[in-house]
Amino acid sequence: MKKQQPQISEDKILEASWELLGEDGIEKFSMRRLADRLGIQAPSLYWYFKSKQNLYQRLANQVSKVILEEFHSEGDWKEQLTELALTVRSVLGRYPCSTQLMMMTLPHEPDIIRFTNRMLLCVEATPLEQAQKVQVVTTLVNYVFYFVLDHYQHERNVSAMIKDHEALPGEELIRILDTMSEKDSGLFRRMFTNGLFELMGTDGAFEFGLKLIVLGIEQVIKED
Repeated sequence: MKKQQPQISEDKILEASWELLGEDGIEKFSMRRLADRLGIQAPSLYWYFKSKQNLYQRLANQVSKVILEEFHSEGDWKEQLTELALTVRSVLGRYPCSTQLMMMTLPHEPDIIRFTNRMLLCVEATPLEQAQKVQVVTTLVNYVFYFVLDHYQHERNVSAMIKDHEALPGEELIRILDTMSEKDSGLFRRMFTNGLFELMGTDGAFEFGLKLIVLGIEQVIKED
């Protein structure tokens, strides 16, 4: 009896892609591994996506759509930018490697364009020049992307060290600091000992950085 070909669809491909990204990261992601996960031959995927980059575009578009669905703010530009940043961070944290995908893709998908347009609308009412408005949006989104990516990479690094039975980051850092002079590492050592670096990646740290950006924008507006 001839074995029946598994039924696939674009939605199933996207779902399997997220699963694979969550398990192994974007570095090990490939169309062949995705096909194996779906129980099909790799060429079958190209009926739906002409390339891996095309698949990445669609995944980024899916993330952009969720951001748009969850972002709700009708306040002034400061309230809108703040809520937007919080929403983007929240959504990116739920989709593995989504930050990398957003950074690797071009705005060639409808919801990515809508997302970019919505960001620009947040500052459209300000007296900033058009080029400055674009810079505001770029600065904000880059901050959110880096914050999420840094936390994601730190978690992966810690997991890898535990898996390989290596010293944890804090233990390794103490070992290095013990070899350094007070002149070269004194302030850093005291901040580390007081647990200040443990605040990195927290909600409080994110919101403080966001506040700095908003206040900076406000200052530029006042100066103009």
